Amino acid sequence: MRARIHVTRVIGLTSAVLLASGCSLIGTEQDDKADDTTVTLVAHESFALPDELVAAFEEESGYTLKISKLEDAGALTNQLVISKDNPVGDVVFGIDNSFATRAIDEDVFASYSPMLPAGAEKFELEGDDDGALTPIDTGNVCVNVDDAWFRKQGIPAPTRLDDLTKPTYKDLFVIPGASTSSPGLAFLLATIGEYGDEWPGYWEALDANGAKIVKGWSDAYFTDFTFSGGDRPIVVSYDSSPAFTLNKAGTKSTTSALLDSCFEQVEYAGVLKGDETNVEGAEALIRWLLTPEVQAALPPEMYVFPVADGIELPAEWARFAKRPTETEQVAPSDIASSRQAWLEEWTEIISR
Repeated sequence: MRARIHVTRVIGLTSAVLLASGCSLIGTEQDDKADDTTVTLVAHESFALPDELVAAFEEESGYTLKISKLEDAGALTNQLVISKDNPVGDVVFGIDNSFATRAIDEDVFASYSPMLPAGAEKFELEGDDDGALTPIDTGNVCVNVDDAWFRKQGIPAPTRLDDLTKPTYKDLFVIPGASTSSPGLAFLLATIGEYGDEWPGYWEALDANGAKIVKGWSDAYFTDFTFSGGDRPIVVSYDSSPAFTLNKAGTKSTTSALLDSCFEQVEYAGVLKGDETNVEGAEALIRWLLTPEVQAALPPEMYVFPVADGIELPAEWARFAKRPTETEQVAPSDIASSRQAWLEEWTEIISR
C-alpha cells in the first residue's frame, strides 16, 4: 500500500515577482563579458554539446566560446528582459515558442536571418517578421509515465489527460511550473488547447488530485520521477524521453509518452542587441548550431530533434521515441496576448 505523499508546491510567480527574486546566471559575471575574440552564449541548463564539437567551432571560427546557463528557458527569458539594456551575453539559445514573443516584444534581439538548412523553415516563428530568432531544434512536451512502476504496482497506467484527475492517480503526478519552466508552460498550453476556456477547471482538478508543482523540468524528471528514484510515476517531459529509459537489455523502454497530451516546442537562437555585443561571433555561432554535425548531436545530448532534414537519428530513437501525429494547438498570437493572464490565473489556482 502506497503511503500518502505530502504535496509541496513551488508557487508559479508572476513575472514581476520572479524577476525580483533574482535569476542569476551560473558562472557569469557581467564585468567578465568578452572581448571580440570571445563569444558568450546564454542558454538554459540543459544545453550540452560534445567538447570536440565546441573545440572544432573555436578552431574554425577563431572565437573562444563561453557558455553561461540559467535553470530553464522561462528564467532565461526573464533574465534577458531585465538585462536588455546591459545584455549578459552575445547570443542566446533555448528561447522557445511559448516564451519567444515576450522576448521579441521587449526588443532584446538584433535581426539576423542565416540561410536555413532544408526543413528548418517549417519551424520559423510565426510573426517574427524581423528575423529575430532562428529555429535550432524541436520536440514535443508530453506527459510521460513509468510503465514499469505501474506494472509492479498492479495499477493501469493513465492513457489520456482526463485520467490524471482520477483518484487512482492521486499524488502521482509532478509538473514543472508554468511560470518558471518552458516545458511547464508548454503543458499549460496543451491543456488550454485541449480544454479551451474550461482549462482552469482541469487545473483545479489536478491540484485537488495532489499534482506536485516544482520549479523546472530537471527537478521534476531527475528528482521526483520514479524512473530517477523519486516517488511520482507521472511527469511532464518529452516525446523523446522513452528513448533514454531502456531496460538493461536495451530491448524495451520502461516509460512511455501519452501522445494525445503533447504541445510542440521549438527552441531558437538569437543575437542579443547591445552596443558591446560581439555580433559577428554571435552570428557565427548560430550558423554553427545549424551545421549537420551539431544538428546530429542534438538528440543524444539534449533529447531534442533537429530542425534540419536528412539528419540520421540514433537507432533507439526510431524504435522508442514515438512522435504524435497531432499536437495541441494554441496560436502564437493568442500566446502573446494571453500568456500573462493565463499565468496569473494558473498561479492563483495552484496557490489556493
